[in-house]
Amino acid sequence: NRPFFMYFAPNAIHTPLQATREDYNALPQIHDHRLRVYAAMVRNLDRNVGRLLEALRAEGLERNTLVIFTSDNGGAHYIGLPDINRPYRGWKATFFEGGIHTPFFMRWPVQIHAGTRYAQPVSHFDIFATAAAAAHAPVPAGDQIDGVNVLPFVEGRQQGAPHDVLFWRSGQYRVVLANGWKLQDCGACHRVWLYDMASDPTEHHDLAAAQPDRVRALTMLLDQHDREQHASQWPSLLEGPIFVDQPLGVPQQRGADYIWWDN
Repeated sequence: NRPFFMYFAPNAIHTPLQATREDYNALPQIHDHRLRVYAAMVRNLDRNVGRLLEALRAEGLERNTLVIFTSDNGGAHYIGLPDINRPYRGWKATFFEGGIHTPFFMRWPVQIHAGTRYAQPVSHFDIFATAAAAAHAPVPAGDQIDGVNVLPFVEGRQQGAPHDVLFWRSGQYRVVLANGWKLQDCGACHRVWLYDMASDPTEHHDLAAAQPDRVRALTMLLDQHDREQHASQWPSLLEGPIFVDQPLGVPQQRGADYIWWDN
């Protein structure tokens, strides 16, 4: 008779690619072996999420439990499957949409109407504030909370977007999304990309050279955000290039887009 919290983070779907024979055999329509194993892992995850939902039903908790299903990143280049993030470019560890545009499902029958769709960008940071609000839990006084309670937006009680600006950063690779414009600044590879996400959500038309004033304005937002952050307390474990449009192991064309990843 009190709020509870459960965090379920399965290792799958991840390398090594491994699946049960039962799940593999259930997908004969997929002819590529690697893709079939990958899809079988998805099937297994889906079944186990179903087990969790069924347990909520059995305990009489289904209607008043907020369930959030999401992923920390898109598919990885080292999987070796070229199309897993289509139509988006990029992979896990890049900040192209293929790496950061992930599922974010919310299910709460007593609060959120089935079939509700919300199109504005949200962040994993928002889970903390949203869960605290759902459980009527006080946020610690004096602590700065980066996330926003998205429930009023999803339910239509509040207009606009939860965030005017969103930031990402890994080492010298940093990104800002502001008012529908996305700037990617890869310091180590001396490259910037600018995209109008409203008209080009798959990031195929780089406008950085055509709009230098907008690049400068968004770079100022990145610089201001950096000044507000603490320096990292630990070194990078490894670093290296990740090509944006081809998986690992595929020969890259000269001049192909890449980012420099710091882990």
